[in-house]
Amino acid sequence: MNQATLDFIRCHARDDVRQLALQSVPADVNLREALTQIEGRQLAAHKLPSWATADGLRFPPRLAMEQCSSEATAVYKRQVAERVIGGRSLFVDLTAGLGVDFSHLAPLFEQAVYVDRNDELCALARHNMPLLGLPEAKVRCCDAAEALATIADADLIMIDPARRDAAGRKVALIEDCTPDVCAMQDALCQASRHVLVKLSPMLDIAAALRALHRVAEVHVVSVGGDCKELLFVLDAEAHNDGAEKGATTDPTITCVNLPASDVFVFTRSEEAASAPIFADSIGAFLYEPHASILKAGAFKTLCHRFGVAKLSQDAHLYTSDSLVADFPGRAWKVVDISSFSKKALRPFLADIIEADITVRGFPLSVSALRKQLRLREGGSNHLIATTLANGQRCLVKVKRV
Repeated sequence: MNQATLDFIRCHARDDVRQLALQSVPADVNLREALTQIEGRQLAAHKLPSWATADGLRFPPRLAMEQCSSEATAVYKRQVAERVIGGRSLFVDLTAGLGVDFSHLAPLFEQAVYVDRNDELCALARHNMPLLGLPEAKVRCCDAAEALATIADADLIMIDPARRDAAGRKVALIEDCTPDVCAMQDALCQASRHVLVKLSPMLDIAAALRALHRVAEVHVVSVGGDCKELLFVLDAEAHNDGAEKGATTDPTITCVNLPASDVFVFTRSEEAASAPIFADSIGAFLYEPHASILKAGAFKTLCHRFGVAKLSQDAHLYTSDSLVADFPGRAWKVVDISSFSKKALRPFLADIIEADITVRGFPLSVSALRKQLRLREGGSNHLIATTLANGQRCLVKVKRV
């Protein structure tokens, strides 16, 4: 990158790239490269704050920035790795991509190897890693399987398979991801004491547990209320209690909501053994679990851990008469409740002309319900439409605790 382009980037670091794209620039300025770097650093300011402040880093096009791990999830992976690894000699990331996870885990080890099959990302890694304090990091541009064949006695291998097929369609099974972690898992566990498999939150946890051997831990990670990724920790020394190869273990499942680090831990056997507790009516408080807990399916366990009752099978809302301050999710104070009869709704909505609306276990969408109730969006009112276990539909006015 020439000096004129670098100067242009520094001068317009905070400008709108859409407006910059329409401007004429000096002939020696590579506008396309400049716009990529300006936009990349602007995106990094929110997603990768430590990268945004590192001078001289280069960024990929927008799509790669949107698909890479956030700094919050990368820091969490480092915390998981610090706890589970037995040694600190060698770390290998077989699908390192932009290198966000790699840059946070690599400092834990004496040797760190970045692997990716994309030439452009490897070139960025060779440039960026020294600027991120990793001058000794080794960068290999090759297929994950090719790199794996050369690895022995690693302390941690990380792999993040792509969730699209050759035609670019999203896939639903771990076996359909690229590379196929299921086919590689024996080789992975032979090459490393621990393997950290990162998967899409769209994939099914139960199916992944059936497909993967030696799963010691599962982590369901949410950021700001959105489920972002699934992490499976494979332990090369773990056994399935004499079960046949491929049988499901009963690993701990950790549900975490970042950046607050709210954590809920359970097992699938605990959930299976728990009896459901349904509410006859809505109490003084309502709760909605974090997205990671909803993804993990700890629906009955919550009732027994926190003394709350579920509204219905399909409405993942819980209620109690007294506040459960440590409930892992959002909590609301119930202000008023109405059925959906016209007679009940008329006084309930008398002083409400606009409201934020949430639907849980309810047959209408937010937009359809808003149209039916003739309410504008916004304002200070919050309404929740839901269904009780007996089939009664309710509209609940709440305020955040």
